[in-house]
Amino acid sequence: MTYDLNEMSEHISTTHQNASTDFKQGAVRETESYRLHLPEQHTLPVVLSSPHSGNNYPESFIKGSKLDSHNLRRSEDSFVDELFQNAPKLGAPLLCALFPRAFVDANREPFELDPHMFEDELPSYVNTNSPRVAVGLGTIARNVTSETQIYKDKLTFAEAKDRIERFYWPYHQVLRQLVDTTKRKFGYCIMIDCHSMPKLTTQANGISSRSSSVHFVLGDRFGKACSRAVTKTVEDILEQNSYRVLNNNPYPGGFITQHYGEPALGINCLQIEISRTLYMDEDKIERRPDFDDIASLMDDIILAVGSIEATALDY
Repeated sequence: MTYDLNEMSEHISTTHQNASTDFKQGAVRETESYRLHLPEQHTLPVVLSSPHSGNNYPESFIKGSKLDSHNLRRSEDSFVDELFQNAPKLGAPLLCALFPRAFVDANREPFELDPHMFEDELPSYVNTNSPRVAVGLGTIARNVTSETQIYKDKLTFAEAKDRIERFYWPYHQVLRQLVDTTKRKFGYCIMIDCHSMPKLTTQANGISSRSSSVHFVLGDRFGKACSRAVTKTVEDILEQNSYRVLNNNPYPGGFITQHYGEPALGINCLQIEISRTLYMDEDKIERRPDFDDIASLMDDIILAVGSIEATALDY
């Protein structure tokens, strides 16, 4: 079930609901929440979203954490925005979160919170029982990993709401506009939600009894978030380049894929998880020499997805 963003806005102060979304083609718009890169000519029916690549850590957040800045960064999809940075040159807008997911996670429901993290009682509209909350990965995360809790002390709900108002809401406000504008222009929209994942093998989650590296996971909510034509187009390119690809296991797509993907209405959303081992040193959080090769592969995917005709998007 998708979350109604109109319902969400009822719990957001009006101060943050009316941010300007009047952008010029070819411009780069940057706020404290996001950086938006627009193409000179919007020629592809594609929108790129990178909600987890942000690394602007507020000093007060770091001071209130048990972890140093390096360990906090382990939850990032580091450099993913750079892997897709050519999207505007190819004719598609690219939206990147600047805030880190450890601070507030744009790929969750707007109020998906763990009551044990807060010193005060949470409002009744907060979702406190989701599977993400249970493992410490709600809109305001409790953990970076299962062993590494973030905070020294409990938070107040006012702190959480402020983050959601200032960072989460503006990101989704612009993403919604990009999707709607693209659909109006082309008659349909294909959104690629861009992510990275830690090292994964086929033995994980019972995928296979044999152990081999998984390079990409494509999440389309088991066919509910986009036409099979989109998923297969991406899958074919990756497999033609000798990469191991899985569909929906263990990452079927998060809130963004689930919420925005409405293929019956012409909005297709596919989540791409890229193994960090392909392009970065996870311990040092540094780009590997093969970084440009993966970025070039993402260019091929953007162009191929953008070439899918509306008639092929059967659903």
